[in-house]
Amino acid sequence: MGAGAAARVAGAVGAFLDGPLPVRIRAWDGSEAGAAPGPGVPTVVLRSRRALRRLLWQPGEMGLAHAYVSGDLDVDGDLAEGLGAMWALVRSGTIAPRRPRAGEVPGLAVQALRLGLVGPKPAAPPETIKVRGRRHSRRRDRDVIAHHYDAGNAFYALLLDDSMAYSSGYWTSEQSTLAQAQHDKLELICRKLELAPGRRLLDIGCGWGSLAVHAAREHGARVRAVTISREQRDHVNARIRAEGLAGQVQVDLLDYRDVAERITAADGPFDAVSAVEMGEHVGEEHYPVFAATLHGALRPGGRALVQQMSRGATAPGGGAFIETYVTPDMVMRPVGDTLNHLGRTGLEIRDVHVMREHYVPTIRAWLAALEERFDEAAGLVGERGARMWRLYLAGAALAFEENRMGVDQILLARPTDRGRSGMPVTRDAWSVPSRATTAVATPAP
Repeated sequence: MGAGAAARVAGAVGAFLDGPLPVRIRAWDGSEAGAAPGPGVPTVVLRSRRALRRLLWQPGEMGLAHAYVSGDLDVDGDLAEGLGAMWALVRSGTIAPRRPRAGEVPGLAVQALRLGLVGPKPAAPPETIKVRGRRHSRRRDRDVIAHHYDAGNAFYALLLDDSMAYSSGYWTSEQSTLAQAQHDKLELICRKLELAPGRRLLDIGCGWGSLAVHAAREHGARVRAVTISREQRDHVNARIRAEGLAGQVQVDLLDYRDVAERITAADGPFDAVSAVEMGEHVGEEHYPVFAATLHGALRPGGRALVQQMSRGATAPGGGAFIETYVTPDMVMRPVGDTLNHLGRTGLEIRDVHVMREHYVPTIRAWLAALEERFDEAAGLVGERGARMWRLYLAGAALAFEENRMGVDQILLARPTDRGRSGMPVTRDAWSVPSRATTAVATPAP
């Protein structure tokens, strides 16, 4: 009886590695081979020969992503733990790819035939994004955003907390819930912007209205909000009606490039401007326009807050998977480069709050919600769509945890002609108390 498929795969893969295979392989015929089972040893499950063909045609990140999303490949157990273990092996040099030796090539060719790897390139899963037109043109930006939110409000309601905040929370305690962390993030932003009854806020890229509603309901602010997603616009309008905020919040379906002409010129300037995880979608060549829009919308003495994802100087940020499946054209740059863009407009950088570690529990809370209601999610976005989201969230949490991606709150002021910013001399005014010290004991039943 011949060797099982797993042993053949392990032997073939071993020809490309220096050292033993550091993962366990379970093949479509039920056979297993490779590293002995144990803590920190991921088990890669090959559900069909097509998984290997995908990896043969596209070695690396995209071959693995296509194989996972399509269901041809799986990781046994917790995906996030498996990805973390795999990345640790790559980073430590335990997985060190090499070219096969000349004497190994004939045997590899025979194994490829036996494993059924010879064949046409498998088609990419239909969940991949296909966009046309000039990068960051208005039409293309609308198409990209529309695709990302085509999952629908019901899917995002399953994933997010009740505020529908789709950005990093602010975790003041390990005991915080996702809802508390998002509330504290929104409160932190409002305090940094010194919002109060009657003060006017312009929220660019408002998402599902979490900040707009919080600023109006909790601080009495008057808010103009803009988005280019119809799904989000409709959701915000429903929230405005439900919370009785029609006189305080107005949401417009509008591109940020039209804000200066359509809103600032007619209804500005504003006391405060916010853009929460929207600047990543602007692109490098258009970021000066975006930054100038923030400056132009503010009155002298007003404040702006930009919460935006970043990357390390040598880290890629985003990557092929995000570009292909999630949000094409996303730009993450080192935070210092973003500060230069913003400072050139005349805005003064007043505070940079690094929140990278806060994104890890935020994303893991989203992933936990997805896992808990995976069948329901698959009913909304399809099995492959739900697998794509699982892979995206697991990988994103790992990227923030390992400092390949970051997120920062940048507080800015537009000084008056005499250089006055109106900012407090300490950060005490916007401090949000830790829930670890303010928690109220739950009475015994």
